[in-house]
Amino acid sequence: MVAAGDAEQRSVAERLGIKPDMVVQEIGWDEDVDDDVRAAIEEQIGGEILDEEAQEVIDVVLLWWREDDGDLGDALIDVRTPLEENGVIWVLTPKTGQPGHVEPSEIAEAVSAVGLAQTANVSVGSDWIGVRLVSPKSQSKR
Repeated sequence: MVAAGDAEQRSVAERLGIKPDMVVQEIGWDEDVDDDVRAAIEEQIGGEILDEEAQEVIDVVLLWWREDDGDLGDALIDVRTPLEENGVIWVLTPKTGQPGHVEPSEIAEAVSAVGLAQTANVSVGSDWIGVRLVSPKSQSKR
């Protein structure tokens, strides 16, 4: 029997667009991250989330980001390097009112500065929100 909480957490992984067998890397883990979200993602992919040292080509990057973590633009440039061509970066930040909250305008500024596109916002657990980032589609194919 599936508990309601389990179904809810699985839907978080699905809402993040995470599918079985995807390669997911996590950057910025700390004791404040939502372990239920991490567990749901690992269950969905059928394996472990890779850490910052991973050398694989990545489908999805989970970037746990807080106000005092430094320059978001620099971090986005770093995490985008091993990303698969159609890969996705999820910037996970504390919700408004939570310690470490990052203003949406700061995220938008960093995203545009590094040439990414923001495509969605998703509630991720009780204390975190996710911002979905992708590389913009090439304009040269017109």
